[in-house]
Amino acid sequence: MFLKIAIAMIAFAANSVLCRLALAGEQIDPMSFSLIRVLSGVAVLFVLYLLYQKKNHLNQDKIEWSFKNGLFLATYIVAFSLAYLKIDAGVGALLLFGTVQISMIIYGIFHGESINLKRGLGLVIALSGIIFLLLPGANTPNLFYAAIMVLSGLAWAGYSISGKSMRNPLLSTFANFIVATPLILCAFLFFKQDIFLFKKGVILAILSGGLASSGAYVLWYSIVKKIDRITASTVQLSVPCLAIIGGTLFIGELLSLRIIMSTIAVLFGIVLVIFSTAAEKPVLSK
Repeated sequence: MFLKIAIAMIAFAANSVLCRLALAGEQIDPMSFSLIRVLSGVAVLFVLYLLYQKKNHLNQDKIEWSFKNGLFLATYIVAFSLAYLKIDAGVGALLLFGTVQISMIIYGIFHGESINLKRGLGLVIALSGIIFLLLPGANTPNLFYAAIMVLSGLAWAGYSISGKSMRNPLLSTFANFIVATPLILCAFLFFKQDIFLFKKGVILAILSGGLASSGAYVLWYSIVKKIDRITASTVQLSVPCLAIIGGTLFIGELLSLRIIMSTIAVLFGIVLVIFSTAAEKPVLSK
């Protein structure tokens, strides 16, 4: 399980770095990146689907179609790409997964998970870290694009939560990518006047969709089925740190004291929530 989680988290961080690398270098526009990403994902998942059918020809599992999950996925991908026009890879990942974790924790509380002083304090600290990151100052990320990244995080949280009810991770993910494709195509056509793409941008989008997204999302659905919402939010805490390292190494993004302090606050706050939860009930779901 640990190896699967590690691979999935590295892939999630890679998406941030690949997208920011393509957009910061003006190698492609956000909508073209999004469309190529989802189409590459569909292509890879189709191959995996054929291999699955060949191996399990006696298995009558059906593709699980869900417009809701497809909408979550499309919203996440489009908002993700738009936000990375103006936000560094590490900051974007912090906003994205900070939103994901806080959303999943709040969802869990509203669905029967109790809140105590330690858990409440953790949520306040995590939210404070996000707010501190967005306070006015020289290193403040663009608030409009930050809001778009928060929207992307809300969509990914919904996608992750819905994943717990999916029976077959591969078939579910394949269906979600297919449903998301025409939705992303609509966004692509809406922004068609802004479209441009170069070879490097296309390659980065293919790598994002074909490697860092499709297979990783199948893996994530297989993981999230076996762990509870709080644990699912926790394992994603490594992604902002990995994205910050990737942004520094591959894109040359600078680390500011504000980013470091915000990251520490968000991680500490959510870890506080996790320890509070772990003390009350087992981590793994039955």
